[in-house]
Amino acid sequence: MEKKNSVFARFEKYFAKGNFDVTFLLIVLALLITGLVMLFSAGYSYAYYKYDNSLHFIVRQGIFAAIGVTAMLFISKINYNYFRWFAIIGMGISLFLLLIVFVLPQWKPGFYRWIAIGSFTFQPSEIAKIAIVLFYAWACEKWEKEIKKDWKYALYFGAVAIVFAGLVALENHLSGAILMAAISVAMLYLGGFNKWWFIFGVGAVLALIIFFVANPDLLKEYAGERIVAWLDKDYDPRGARWQTNQSLNAIGSGGFLGQGLGESKQKHLYVSEPQNDFIFAIVCEELGFVGATAIIVLFALLVWRGFVVAMNCRSKFGALLSMGIVFQVGIQTILNILVVTDTIPNTGISLPFFSYGGTSLVMLLAEMGMVLSVSRASNLKK
Repeated sequence: MEKKNSVFARFEKYFAKGNFDVTFLLIVLALLITGLVMLFSAGYSYAYYKYDNSLHFIVRQGIFAAIGVTAMLFISKINYNYFRWFAIIGMGISLFLLLIVFVLPQWKPGFYRWIAIGSFTFQPSEIAKIAIVLFYAWACEKWEKEIKKDWKYALYFGAVAIVFAGLVALENHLSGAILMAAISVAMLYLGGFNKWWFIFGVGAVLALIIFFVANPDLLKEYAGERIVAWLDKDYDPRGARWQTNQSLNAIGSGGFLGQGLGESKQKHLYVSEPQNDFIFAIVCEELGFVGATAIIVLFALLVWRGFVVAMNCRSKFGALLSMGIVFQVGIQTILNILVVTDTIPNTGISLPFFSYGGTSLVMLLAEMGMVLSVSRASNLKK
């Protein structure tokens, strides 16, 4: 018995004590359940058309959701201080995957977004997102004093962001590159870098975006055409503008209260693959302005609660980790809604908890487990 107890004691230090933040967990579960319901509603017609099985998407997503929730609860029990171990390891693995994808079979001609292992596929950029949050959280704590005084650290960490965002951009994954750059800039700002470096970084990113919007011919064909289609609303209505136009039709027909759950017409092969990036358009059509607003409020509450957890954390690493993760979800949600509403060009970015994608859902729920782990050590009412 003593031997067993000694073995347990060796591993006990790796597990967090205290209760996690139930409020944050409830918000996550509300988004997950709502996302699964809307995924089935939005995707059953296309699933029947493509796979002769209306349950194809929801069954697969449900399995990954169960795996993700299990991972979330397990990770929430790990002492978040040990996540520091993955700061360098995760960056190394992520960099390797972002490079090796270029020598593997292409997803589409010129596209290198996916790695396939048998029937299992995943995007290296999904791993890169959490890897860069972990790295900056660790680095900004480790060199907390130096980053406020020495401009070389700004160049060093800025170079890391450029390399990762650049590799994702070379995969022909423009939305992923934008998201990576946004996460990096936010983490450096939250980490304590001089505000002028932050202003410079934001200005440089905005200047680059404006430059390419004004000169879309300098981009690769698919990206340049999307910018042209965004600027010219009459451009190629049966091609480059088709998805966006059908999305706007869906949003407009939803009105204030919506057509009713399951009653969307645009999901019947008008909005292409409605279970993916444009699922929010189906949400608007079926649930209307009221339902769409309620979902946006849920996302806002998730970000708010993540920051509450962070502000009550005892360590800078835990605070930055929590803020970085929920910021990632928040900015990805904003970008998706801006695309669906034709506010920015179509960049092909998914909606967290809603868009179809098993591996991305598991990764997302694992990240939520990290925030819950930080909340166990936070000084707030659970």
